[in-house]
Amino acid sequence: MDVNKPNVDRKPSGDRRPNTDRRPRRNDRNAQQEFEQRVVQINRVTKVVKGGRRFRFAALVVIGDKKGRVGFGTGKANEVPDAIKKAVEDAKVNMFKVDLVGTTIPHEIIGSYGAGKIFMRPAAEGTGVIAGGPVRAVLELAGVGDILTKCLGSRTPINMVRATVDGLMNLKTLDKVAKLRDKKPAEVRG
Repeated sequence: MDVNKPNVDRKPSGDRRPNTDRRPRRNDRNAQQEFEQRVVQINRVTKVVKGGRRFRFAALVVIGDKKGRVGFGTGKANEVPDAIKKAVEDAKVNMFKVDLVGTTIPHEIIGSYGAGKIFMRPAAEGTGVIAGGPVRAVLELAGVGDILTKCLGSRTPINMVRATVDGLMNLKTLDKVAKLRDKKPAEVRG
């Protein structure tokens, strides 16, 4: 074999292998920086089978950008990190926009889901978020800075999150109401 002759059978040395390292890709990092996530609850679920018990984990996660976009999701897996990852993916699918007036909501509202009800009232600037665990997570990640809330009925975390989301989705600003009635905002205000 002549050393000066190029070997046609040999693969070029610069061939690319698939990305097998565990570092996230650049666009994944940007997506993670765009949304902040908060794990509201992790629940261990047990299934009893012939050989013993099988454990799985269910995660409830809320994500948001603190600028009016928020979403929640649930995920189940054999390991906690996998359950959280699935919940985050589900939350990204369920994102929605919240109508805010400054740092608070436009009007009082009661959000409900099942037996859970969340009463939300706008508050003066500087009040802060007066809310319990799951409700606080949704409101803070939505970008609400001043609000008063009260949980009525079921205090199950998933029901509280869904009731809060229901309330936030049903909020309407003055401009939206005026547009629905084909009037000017000054006419609606009275």
